[in-house]
Amino acid sequence: MRRAWAFCLCLLLVYASPALAADVSQMKLERSEDTVFLSASVKFDLPPVVEDALLKGIPLFFVAEADIYRDRWYWYDKRVTTATRTLRLAYQPLTRRWRLNVMSGAISVTGLRASLSQSYDSLPEALASIQRISRWRIADAAEIESDARHNVQFRFRLDLSQLPRPFQIGVAGQKDWAVSIEETRQLVAEPIREASKDPGKDPVPEVSK
Repeated sequence: MRRAWAFCLCLLLVYASPALAADVSQMKLERSEDTVFLSASVKFDLPPVVEDALLKGIPLFFVAEADIYRDRWYWYDKRVTTATRTLRLAYQPLTRRWRLNVMSGAISVTGLRASLSQSYDSLPEALASIQRISRWRIADAAEIESDARHNVQFRFRLDLSQLPRPFQIGVAGQKDWAVSIEETRQLVAEPIREASKDPGKDPVPEVSK
């Protein structure tokens, strides 16, 4: 069994496809009376080798990170707050559905117990949910000056450290598995009237950072 599993891993690594391209199409910072939200749209495509890994039961972990810096002309920008979100995507062969777990923080700290899960009928639907980050709670309103500009540094990546160890060794340096992007924009937190979220659009746990 172990030899067969290792052979499948080798096939997945040998038949690699072109490198992944990813970018952030939009970023928006909003604030309510007590919370600051970040919305962003990430675009990327998964090559066949990565889809094959998912279909063989190997879950993928995506990590989104956001840092807010206060703009200071006289010194280096001051980091106000930082937030992390982990998304786990897995295929369920028995039901032929895709399960997405969204959790606040790093998976090594929170675990799946602190996650919110949602199932999808197809991989494109699940990926669309991953790529659309809607009103992510990243800070308390008291931490952000209402009239000040802030540099928002957003990072999104496929966390290869969560793959099975044979995969971690094999995919090291493979561009096919390199989903990583970093975007920094100067944003002003726009006031919003309603801080409520539509649970049907974005399966995000009601926790901060």
